[in-house]
Amino acid sequence: METVVFDDFFDTFPEELKRDIHHIVDIVSRAGGVCRIVGGAVRDRVLGRDISDVDLECYGLDVGLFETLMESIGADGVGRAFFVYKYRSVDIALPRRENKTGRGHRGFTVEPVTDGAEACRRRDFTINAMMYDISTSTIFDYYGGLEDIRKKRISIVDEDSFVEDSLRVLRAMQFSARLGFRISEETVRLCRSIELDDLPKERIFSEFRKMFTADYPHYGLYAMSILGIAEKLFGFDIDCGEFISASRDLLRYRRHYLDELRPFYFLAILSRHIDMDIGEFLEILGAPKEYHRRLADIPDIPKNITDSFVASLARKKGVRESPLNYLPEIAERAVGLGVWDSPFDIGVTPTQLMQRGFRGRELGEELERIREAKLKSLDGVSDDREAIESI
Repeated sequence: METVVFDDFFDTFPEELKRDIHHIVDIVSRAGGVCRIVGGAVRDRVLGRDISDVDLECYGLDVGLFETLMESIGADGVGRAFFVYKYRSVDIALPRRENKTGRGHRGFTVEPVTDGAEACRRRDFTINAMMYDISTSTIFDYYGGLEDIRKKRISIVDEDSFVEDSLRVLRAMQFSARLGFRISEETVRLCRSIELDDLPKERIFSEFRKMFTADYPHYGLYAMSILGIAEKLFGFDIDCGEFISASRDLLRYRRHYLDELRPFYFLAILSRHIDMDIGEFLEILGAPKEYHRRLADIPDIPKNITDSFVASLARKKGVRESPLNYLPEIAERAVGLGVWDSPFDIGVTPTQLMQRGFRGRELGEELERIREAKLKSLDGVSDDREAIESI
């Protein structure tokens, strides 16, 4: 076990979060317990990343006293069967051991433990299995998490417990993408042996969304392939050439991303390089309707990008709303055409056409005919003068 004294551990924490932690620590300490921060907050503090929420484990308390204390501070029992409560941005729990008893992520029995090493054994990766003892300002690293952080590596804690939760395969993917860490060979081997057919869609999407918005999405793409995720969930594999070309674009264009569209660019780029039905992909993923609206019908990008193609992306809204705007040529042309923040103006409204006698299906067909003619005219190739002159 490695231990490290970390006196300024709380220096970068938000003030409100620090106050909440110290309030809980004071209550627990008065009752004879000891509080330790565990999991992601310790990892992120060591990495110098922002902290927004914390997992706190309370040692030295029996179940009855722990629950009484949680009720006294108004904490919500979000997972009482797992001895987990929530107080604002702090999850508070008793240290525990989990044993697999059934299928799915709820098929576990739980029992409290008193030993820190045993409590950390249930965690997925070594970088998430460290704890910070608040009373002694010390990080306790039972399984080599600090060494793996130094080596930028993702490794399992315990093989027997790891295979009990198939979601951990997807967590390896999103952590690799978020941290830019490689996945150890042992972890890859174990992940490939785990089936993923017991995962509900909402849990699958939750992990993928973290990967979509990560700083190192090409790491996530690589993990999709080597961990067998692409093949097991979506029925396709990613060959070397596809990986290289998609990764190149993920890296090349990320400086052009708009924050509000960041979750969509990964799939917009991936669909250009891999033979995949993006609508089916989104369905398997359990993605929200917003993903389908923005991605399911995106067109193929032509080798030579034309004004008409760019304007066609602004059918209902400006190109600013399109997940293809990561390409500088598309963005620049959209600004020049006046369709960056506004939809493409075909010069006539449905109301005006209705005044000319168009109704129902004929109205839609006429609008589409005029739109296509107007788009072609942007490239100087339209021969439908009647449609243009009718506007």
